[in-house]
Amino acid sequence: MTEQTSDGPRTDSGIEIKARYGPEDLAGWDPATQLGEPGKPPYTRGVYSTMYRGRLWTMRQYAGFGTAQATNERFQFLLAAGQTGLSCAFDLPTQMGYDSDHPRAEGEVGKVGVAIDTIDDMRTLLSGIPLDQVSTSMTINSTAAVLLLMYELVAEEQGVPAAAISGTIQNDILKEYIARGTYVYPPRPSMRLITDIFAYCSANIPKWNTISISGYHIREAGSTAVQEIAFTIANGIAYVEAAIAAGMDVDAFAPRLSFFWNAHNNVFEEVAKFRAARRIWYRLMSERFGAKKEASKLLRFHTQTGGSTLTAQQPENNIVRVAVQSMAAVLGGTQSLHTNGFDEALSLPSQHSAQIALRTQQIIGYESGIVDTPDPLAGSYFVESLTDEVERLAWEYLDRLDEMGGAVAGIEAGFQQDEIMEAAYAYAKSIDDDERTIVGVNRFTVPQQGDPEVFPIDPELERGQRERLAAFKANRDHDRVTARLADLTAAARGTQNLLPVMKEALRANASLGEVSDALREVFGVYRPH
Repeated sequence: MTEQTSDGPRTDSGIEIKARYGPEDLAGWDPATQLGEPGKPPYTRGVYSTMYRGRLWTMRQYAGFGTAQATNERFQFLLAAGQTGLSCAFDLPTQMGYDSDHPRAEGEVGKVGVAIDTIDDMRTLLSGIPLDQVSTSMTINSTAAVLLLMYELVAEEQGVPAAAISGTIQNDILKEYIARGTYVYPPRPSMRLITDIFAYCSANIPKWNTISISGYHIREAGSTAVQEIAFTIANGIAYVEAAIAAGMDVDAFAPRLSFFWNAHNNVFEEVAKFRAARRIWYRLMSERFGAKKEASKLLRFHTQTGGSTLTAQQPENNIVRVAVQSMAAVLGGTQSLHTNGFDEALSLPSQHSAQIALRTQQIIGYESGIVDTPDPLAGSYFVESLTDEVERLAWEYLDRLDEMGGAVAGIEAGFQQDEIMEAAYAYAKSIDDDERTIVGVNRFTVPQQGDPEVFPIDPELERGQRERLAAFKANRDHDRVTARLADLTAAARGTQNLLPVMKEALRANASLGEVSDALREVFGVYRPH
């Protein structure tokens, strides 16, 4: 989606595109320091030497709706269709630390993801899935520790040790304050939970990616590509600094950090963004944080195609958008990928659209030839020049945030939020002014034929979930639950790692909402200015 201006085309970040590129655009450019080899510093060309020649990226389709049983059925369908990793969406009450019977959950149970109130729900969600063989990503932030511990407890019940399970929790609370809004506690106690997760997983769940530092939602909120990587990497810096301040050695946790990027339609800027982000992170981890392990310096990332780019008008056009965005992600060297369903501007994706989205990845992987050599666009005058410019502009933002005192201070001052708001307004205005073409929206439109087919929502879903929750709470040792929750509240007032105490509360059959309330009692609830 290149914007056309009187000066000529510009990328989504406002970088002017010249009519041609040649050797002069790389004058003084040193391939050894700025490019390197695939799998070698500064990792511009990818984090692994063979990239997809060795194995394809993980095809991790996002799914989650309604009940744990319904989502488990979708998981089984996707695995049978060739998906190689699970990715779970949770409903808003689960994300906000409320059980399905809470007044604030009314009308939202199972709507934008699956409702997980109890360990019993987690058992159902994971039924029949070999947890020592399947990697699972969970898009959860404020309540990330609760869902991770439920997952670990269910694995133990299946006879799978914690050391054998693998996956990712998003666990990126800072972007919630910037762009998304599913925060519970204020920033500083939330940062404590994150560093507690780092330490717990380092000791107990070594294969787990403890955070997916997410630019996806920053971009969905309207940021440019440059802002996406700059603000996300600034959040990454804050997490590393918090973990070091908590007494952890950088090389003990940094290899399990991962990132989560958006992929939009401007193919070459997206490729440049991914390449520049790897180079920036390598430099930060090497120079600022003094990491010794090479694994600590690798920016490994998951990509999801851009939900905000999908249109309700002529939704089949979104199949092409998703294919273009997926190619940008693969050309940019992603480690895993989710492709959106073409109907997601209208509803939750249907099973039909989810299969087309997965087939899009498989066609790129097995038929396109893109995977035959690492970083196939390396050496392009245009791509290398654009990579350098994206990196330069991202460093400008990082320097400004450093001057403010870092990402948390910037959030508290509203800096990132204001920058994203301005970018989102400029983007929307460019469409309204016909400076930017969105096919089927402001050009090449056709009259809509009838009502589109959308994913059905069962009106009885919420009632059934509440009934299951009531039965679960009635059939447990209430004194034991109360005692373990009291232990958690006491631990929150101290300085110990909260996860072992939280795990015992969940083992005693405390619910997600009850565990969250025990922490709310001490930490309070964040209210934005």
